[in-house]
Amino acid sequence: MSESLSKLAPAGSPVELDLYEVRRTIHPRAVHGWFANWRITLVVLTQLAFYGTAWLTWNGRQAVLFDLAARKFYIFGMVFWPQDFIFLTALLIISALSLFLFTAVAGRLWCGYACPQTVYTEIFMWIERSIEGDRVQRIKLDGKRLDIEKFVKKVFKHLVWIAFAAWTGFTFVGYFSPIRELMLEFLQTRLGPWETFWILFYGFATYGNAGWMREQVCKHMCPYARFQSVMFDSDTLVITYDAERGEPRGSRSKSADPKAVGLGACVDCGICVQACPTGIDIRDGLQYECIGCAACIDGCDQVMDKMGYPRGLIRYTTENALHGKYRDGDILRHVLRPRTLVYSTILLAVVAAFLVMLYVRVPLKVDVIRDRATLVRELNDGRLENVYRLQIMNTTEQAHQFTVTASGIDGMELVAALPVTVPAAGAITLPVALRVDPARTTAGSHPVHFHIENSTDAGVKADEKSVFFVR
Repeated sequence: MSESLSKLAPAGSPVELDLYEVRRTIHPRAVHGWFANWRITLVVLTQLAFYGTAWLTWNGRQAVLFDLAARKFYIFGMVFWPQDFIFLTALLIISALSLFLFTAVAGRLWCGYACPQTVYTEIFMWIERSIEGDRVQRIKLDGKRLDIEKFVKKVFKHLVWIAFAAWTGFTFVGYFSPIRELMLEFLQTRLGPWETFWILFYGFATYGNAGWMREQVCKHMCPYARFQSVMFDSDTLVITYDAERGEPRGSRSKSADPKAVGLGACVDCGICVQACPTGIDIRDGLQYECIGCAACIDGCDQVMDKMGYPRGLIRYTTENALHGKYRDGDILRHVLRPRTLVYSTILLAVVAAFLVMLYVRVPLKVDVIRDRATLVRELNDGRLENVYRLQIMNTTEQAHQFTVTASGIDGMELVAALPVTVPAAGAITLPVALRVDPARTTAGSHPVHFHIENSTDAGVKADEKSVFFVR
């Protein structure tokens, strides 16, 4: 490096170096093909789910609602409480293991097709292409001086972007605050400060990330790009340029025989670079900036079709297949290998455990809280009394009646207003007293158990442990 610098600058003169690369604007080229169709399909499906699910109703309420104020999560026919945190943990573990498995099998499938950053960047680029035109038109528009046409197109594009981002933020908040009430409050200009803040915040994040930052999020902000390589091996399907077939690259006429002119299949058109949303050249090898969207594959295949060459100069393949250790047709046989088998086994076990937990989940939760103001008190008849508060939570969407009994000490009496009715998806606090004859026990703490049971369904019951203090 010092030698090259000495050639560029006179001896003894200071040399100025930029520590950070100046960002260049990327104008991705629109391509068509099998992978582009898959990307469009997943964009449509994910956004139909995101924007549509918030408006679905179930049992007279919003089908999916994370009511943080009431500490209840409604997911279609199920109601989850903070005590159900284990289910969220299981979902996160399943998501992580799925990501590991998919990455080990076929690289950054999540990044290329379903990541919100990819999805919204794709949508924003569709809007941009619809207003400003394709790649060449956008480059010309950005390069010319500001005039009426450029001003109108730019302003209109950003207005559409902002409107779409605001609707995205509104929908996001609609999963935490009932969306129909949220819409009514918006139309009546009665939005609360927190709803307003999060709509603007999430909308601004969508507008900034998908409209302005784009590939910078994937290259510099997302940690997945940095550690993905540890999940790759020589049998992982990745997007690869076949240098043995493509080199030496160079332009030629369609009728020319590549072998006769001493060239490979690559015509050096640069479409693979123009189509890349992160602006890399896949012909330089696999790079961490590659998000696996396969736009370069579709672009290259279009050129191969026009030239009359076989497709696959850029394709999904493995390192071992590319080096001739086995044919491309044998790739699927190498999907089942120790790494993927371990991931699959653990993933199936966690999914099975998650489903079993959901199936055996009892729609009743009970917390026992001792009265700490008075550990024990003596009644007029000489008996000792401990006071508790039972928080009984009904996680179904129908009101239920419950009975409470206690065990643990001979002759113990339970005093409470029973039976108790708990409203649908509601909770009540039931004061309970336990009374014991001191002659039938000893001083100290003694374990006791509360048994709560549905009056009409004996299968819905819960047992909670506490202690009874005797002085």
